[in-house]
Amino acid sequence: MCAPGVALNPCEANLGTTVVPAHGVAGPEIQPAPNPASGTVALSTDCFYVYPTVSRQKTDNANLRIQPAEIDIAEQQASRFSGLCNVWAPIYRQRTLVSLEKGLGADPQADLTAYQSLLAAWQDYLANYNHGRPIIFIGHSQGAAMLIRLLKSQVDPNPALRARLVSAIILGGNVTVPDGKEVGGTFDHIPACTSESRTGCVIAYSSFPSRPPADSLFGRPGQGVSLQSGQTTKKGVHVLCTNPANLSGGSGSLMPYFRLSGALPAPWVEFPDLYSAHCESSGGATWLQVTDIGGPNDKRPRVTETQGPQWGYHALDVNLSLGNLLSDVSYEIASYGNSHLPAHPT
Repeated sequence: MCAPGVALNPCEANLGTTVVPAHGVAGPEIQPAPNPASGTVALSTDCFYVYPTVSRQKTDNANLRIQPAEIDIAEQQASRFSGLCNVWAPIYRQRTLVSLEKGLGADPQADLTAYQSLLAAWQDYLANYNHGRPIIFIGHSQGAAMLIRLLKSQVDPNPALRARLVSAIILGGNVTVPDGKEVGGTFDHIPACTSESRTGCVIAYSSFPSRPPADSLFGRPGQGVSLQSGQTTKKGVHVLCTNPANLSGGSGSLMPYFRLSGALPAPWVEFPDLYSAHCESSGGATWLQVTDIGGPNDKRPRVTETQGPQWGYHALDVNLSLGNLLSDVSYEIASYGNSHLPAHPT
């Protein structure tokens, strides 16, 4: 679906943005420079993006035809990364919405089919297109679950591939770590990203406005989305949360970007200083606590738990923090480059 040079590439969509501050008067449109990935200038880093569950096909697994739903989600979640990296987004035989109505753990064969399809795409990309460039992995929901499987089997045990890992952004997938540690659990060698300068690490969280309920699909180990990646351990581990607004810990202001259609002069809108976030653990759950800081006179639209408390702000895990993730990736790419400079001759 997305690769450098692909015609009508949704990962290179228009990035024009209108900034809407708290007083509600839209600021000037921000139109980024032309995306170098769409021209002849090659970027030095790749992003390998795996999209969440969007297919409305009537079978348990989708086919490999590119549908409007896949295009739309790639524009929403991946296109803004294209200014920082070459975005590759394979179509894979994901479990469809019809299949997931049976339950997240109800069809292991459909999960395996989805993973085998993604694995084949990864192997093709690695053999024919990567050419040794460093890689950032990006996945959300089912895409995060498939990336957990891929990283666990292909990257985590392979020192050469781990050396190419800038970071892995795995949102709404229930990456786990042992209690009191930042590595182990899901991955043996890939730790949490605890600063903007750390590379070879994972950024992971699920967004909620309050503690996830006991039957939540996200933020609690061994249940919900964990079952899509075969993670059943509940004791001695917790779901990882790294705050994209402050990777070193503590609170930070979120930078939401939403892709909209309507009267605004640009396809994107940014709402600065509307939410803050921090990681929180309580009652067996760990989550990214998203708090409204706009105040009563702030008339900007607010996000809601449209799918209920089990889901929290899951559908918006990426876009609520998209500006922060872009900043994190930018620093990580620079840090990776600095740490891999050739040694000066003596």
